[in-house]
Amino acid sequence: MTRGAPVPGPGDLCVPDPRRAGERQPHTIQDPSDDDDLQAVHRWLRDRPVAEILRSAVDDAVKYVLDGARTWRFDLMDPAVDSDERSAVGTKLQYHVIDELGLTKAPPLDTHIAGVAVEIKGTTRRTWMIPREGQCEITLMIRIDAIDNSFEAWLMRTHRAWLTGGKGNRDLKRSPIAEAFQRYALVVVPPTPLPPEPLRRLDRGELDVVFGPHGLRRRLVALFSALPEVVIPRGSIAVVGAGLKDPMKRAREAKAELRRHGLIVLVGTWTEERLLAAEMGFDISDEAWVAVRLETFAAHGLDVPPAR
Repeated sequence: MTRGAPVPGPGDLCVPDPRRAGERQPHTIQDPSDDDDLQAVHRWLRDRPVAEILRSAVDDAVKYVLDGARTWRFDLMDPAVDSDERSAVGTKLQYHVIDELGLTKAPPLDTHIAGVAVEIKGTTRRTWMIPREGQCEITLMIRIDAIDNSFEAWLMRTHRAWLTGGKGNRDLKRSPIAEAFQRYALVVVPPTPLPPEPLRRLDRGELDVVFGPHGLRRRLVALFSALPEVVIPRGSIAVVGAGLKDPMKRAREAKAELRRHGLIVLVGTWTEERLLAAEMGFDISDEAWVAVRLETFAAHGLDVPPAR
């Protein structure tokens, strides 16, 4: 498409780039509302708790690439995460999406939804790179905002006429034209927060202590003291204890010291503590932890549990 030219619309001709297999012929662009396959895939997704499913898939893909339990990394924007690793999130994401949606990896694209071949593309940038085999096909496009810790998802038939012109990148991948995307992409999930990572709430001084040279027990005391009454996922504790054998043992040892400082640590592993936390408004399912102030127990008329 020529820069500045009007975006082709329904009724116009679309001519895909040549590709090795399953070459697509020139065809007339349909309005998304008249595209039966696009609508079938959209309905299939919207008939499921798709926001919750994709939220989990994105979170898992990000954490897989960060590999925090070995690297101490918990933020995609960390300078220690290079651009290739951020790009790898999109590649890993398609497998997590397929698994979370109960689908299978299947040619000619990434999977089939409602009997329709679907391409899955993820990005941590502003746009997506559509390969030649994805031109004029239905694409589930997921964008991760690493700064805001959120994501969004769209469904679009990525017509060649709606992709950037020129030579594309070296793999002949092209991006959706902004105007075409705004007009013709269907919302699957609006901007939605990802599960919070409490380590991102620490300031520079607190990070220096929590990830400093001292023993893990002392560093975990600093973590919970800096974030009282903030739910800490088990995975975040593993990040702080990266590379150490049995970091959870040190976390259990830190509980006694925190108790002396007036913070009672509740652990989601134990049913009674999980229920007690819920009465005070803390969700520590999935074995999360939270350090609760003594006055919070009193405010809810609850007894402090004995040390475990």
